[in-house]
Amino acid sequence: MSEDKSNQEDVEDGFMETIIIEVEGKGSALAELDERNPIIREAIWQALPIEGSAILWGGEVYFDLPLQLKDENPSPSSESGDICYWSPGPALCIFFGQTQPYSRVNHIGKVVQGLDLFERINAADRIVLRKKELVRMEAMCQLRGGGFSPAPMGWSQQKGPESYNL
Repeated sequence: MSEDKSNQEDVEDGFMETIIIEVEGKGSALAELDERNPIIREAIWQALPIEGSAILWGGEVYFDLPLQLKDENPSPSSESGDICYWSPGPALCIFFGQTQPYSRVNHIGKVVQGLDLFERINAADRIVLRKKELVRMEAMCQLRGGGFSPAPMGWSQQKGPESYNL
């Protein structure tokens, strides 16, 4: 059985490129970026936060992107949950139904939580994509006796772990 190596290095390092997709007034979804088109994925990751106005096409919502990127590894098909860059737009597409792309798209990730949110989107709804800030487990816990225990009471990102004798 082959092992999925997408994001393996990031996971081993304790980090994964994860984004929050917020639809103003309706909720949010969580997506994980992957390695299918790493150059495009990284350009979009570095440009976050990004916002746009929803455009609907069947089981797809998309919005204009302020990035003009060259196709990297385009595909003529998609699956529900796929997040893709569409170079002719340029636009970011989120597939939530059976709709297939109008033309080739560059897959950059997958919605992993809250896919049903996109069924409630209306045209022109404001969508905001931002990085989900992940913190290494070691920064939230301290190592004691060979295992992890919760960080000291009162620990916060403002104070940081250096303010405690860990």
